[in-house]
Amino acid sequence: MNSLPTALPNHPHDRPPSSRNEKKTRRRVRAAIPAKDKNHLLLTVILPARNEERNLGHVLAGLSRTFIAEGIPHQLVVVDDCSTDRTAEVALKHSGSELELVRRTPPHGFGRAIRDGLACARGRFIVIFMADRSDDPRDAVRYYRALEEGYDCVYGSRFRPGSHLEKYPVVKLCVNRIVNRLISACFDLPFNDLTNAFKAYRRQVVEVCAPYHARHFDLTLEMSLRALVKGFRAKELPISWQGRTWGSSQLGLTHMGQHYVSTIVRLYLEYRGLTLLHPDRSANQKGADRSPLP
Repeated sequence: MNSLPTALPNHPHDRPPSSRNEKKTRRRVRAAIPAKDKNHLLLTVILPARNEERNLGHVLAGLSRTFIAEGIPHQLVVVDDCSTDRTAEVALKHSGSELELVRRTPPHGFGRAIRDGLACARGRFIVIFMADRSDDPRDAVRYYRALEEGYDCVYGSRFRPGSHLEKYPVVKLCVNRIVNRLISACFDLPFNDLTNAFKAYRRQVVEVCAPYHARHFDLTLEMSLRALVKGFRAKELPISWQGRTWGSSQLGLTHMGQHYVSTIVRLYLEYRGLTLLHPDRSANQKGADRSPLP
């Protein structure tokens, strides 16, 4: 799998900072893209999909229809995360040259799928979008506009005024609120839904913050928290979210708990200026778990 290039094409609004002034440059407010350059930068949408045959077609159609109406150039990257149904076939039936299908081999994992998708991203702007119809394509447009305004990252919140939330399981909702408040307190952050996967990043942010190590849903935290730790500028927007109407969630609270705790501790030490080496993996895991990013 090819990795993202280390150098970006020259663009006045997306140049990587020099090593000497790297931190200062990242913290500086980035200039908004002039009106004449609106809809100029390619948007890559990464969709990790595991057994989403009945949802994926609706999601792809909605994204394409919305982006075409807005005039946004886009690339859709579907990562088939070891599905046992017709997910890959549904993706291939999507009309449009903007789609790229990545077929993963075991072991599966949300974080692994995202990392493989990032390796295929061509856009200057990158959005992580769920394939289960929980996210709204119109919010992806709002993310794109916020990045055009000069933000480095955009994080969606299901719990801000103006957000719309449907069919969120009560137990997961309670756990979500407790975990996110703890994260906000530990890292002294104003964001209230950092565990939400639906986020957007400038390509430069992904390159600077790589490599990523998380293999499961905790990658959503690794990406967002590391960007903030490194001083990138983020905006939180209220979004619409609805629980899936078909299929089962891939997020198990008990199974994912240890992964979230490990990632939070590692990033907290990084935040406090310490380092925690990523634990060595067994020989049969190294090939499958290695991040494709430089």
